[in-house]
Amino acid sequence: MVKETKFYDILGVSPDADESTLKKAYRKLALKYHPDKNPDAGEKFKEISMAYEVLADAEKRRIYDQHGEQGIKEGGGGGGFHSPMDIFDMFFGGGGGGMGGRRGPRRTKNLMHQLSVSLEDMYNGTTRKLALQKNVICSDCDGVGGKSGAVQKCPNCRGTGMQVRIHQLGPGMMQQIQSMCGECQGQGERIDPKLRCKKCTGRKVTRERKILEVAVDKGMEDGQKITFGGEGDQEPGLEPGDIIIVLDEKEHPVFKRNGTDLIMKMNINLSEALCGMKKTITTLDTRTLLIQTIPGEVLKNGDVKCVFNEGMPTYRNPFEKGKLLIQFVVDFPARLDPAVAEKLEKILPPKDEPIVPDDHEDVNMQEFDPEADRQRRAMYDDDEDERGQHGPGVSCATQ
Repeated sequence: MVKETKFYDILGVSPDADESTLKKAYRKLALKYHPDKNPDAGEKFKEISMAYEVLADAEKRRIYDQHGEQGIKEGGGGGGFHSPMDIFDMFFGGGGGGMGGRRGPRRTKNLMHQLSVSLEDMYNGTTRKLALQKNVICSDCDGVGGKSGAVQKCPNCRGTGMQVRIHQLGPGMMQQIQSMCGECQGQGERIDPKLRCKKCTGRKVTRERKILEVAVDKGMEDGQKITFGGEGDQEPGLEPGDIIIVLDEKEHPVFKRNGTDLIMKMNINLSEALCGMKKTITTLDTRTLLIQTIPGEVLKNGDVKCVFNEGMPTYRNPFEKGKLLIQFVVDFPARLDPAVAEKLEKILPPKDEPIVPDDHEDVNMQEFDPEADRQRRAMYDDDEDERGQHGPGVSCATQ
């Protein structure tokens, strides 16, 4: 059972419709209500595109069936919605599907910006201001590039933006070469210098400083995108693209994130490991947690303990938190006083006494330096190579 059937009703299909049925329904309705063919059906065309985008995606369809349209609006399935025209072009292969021939891209390129945020920001949520530069349509000439009559069709390419040259390769052999028009730089038009707009100097757009307020919600992750629809560069005749903010999580000195879990290391000494310990932890929202063990509980080097509901908040459900994982690192003393060692020996469990034969050999243990050992082995290998190339083992056979 599905929670609601609105999107299925829009496409005129049943809730158990398969992918082929959805495609047929969308094709029929999109062609019927396309703005080029039916200018008054813009909203209907948007509804059809949204319904198809949700139901054609397996994950979005599952969320819609369980939670309805509200579940999709709250972020279910990931990402936002595409432009209805983009879906139409992807479905029919671009170019408006033969519906009137609007050529070229309908939107400007999306602008990507990286925003560095701390782990505290992602834990508590914050609002950051980001200043950036973007193109906007010139307000003085309204994107025309000059005064009335300033824009003329390029006489060199006749408005096509391309030049065609015929090159003779030989008798009866001709080659046609197409290239961008150098007169208008592929624009198909040129602007009379005398009537050119002084503010944009004929470029039709100007640079403007834009300040965005970026809301970093609790539980957001490194690499997560925040989209500002229609805030990208503007160009005459094109819809502005989006500004996409990509979050870049800064490294934290104490905590490391793993999904909704927080991981940290805690150093304790030998007494704390064996006889019990009590330490405090400052959380990312400045609370103080008391961590302690009960008498008789022994912590080994590398042991991991967890505290439930003290990890990262869950995105869009901040009251649900992950775990705080604590890995204990036992700091052993470098040396012990012989008298202290003797007292400890009486307290700690007895040592194993091996059976030592009379013909045993005493050896001394030394500190091991991996880097020094690696260099020694490298020098030994070089000596072996030289002996192999120039030593007595190499002989020449002559006839």
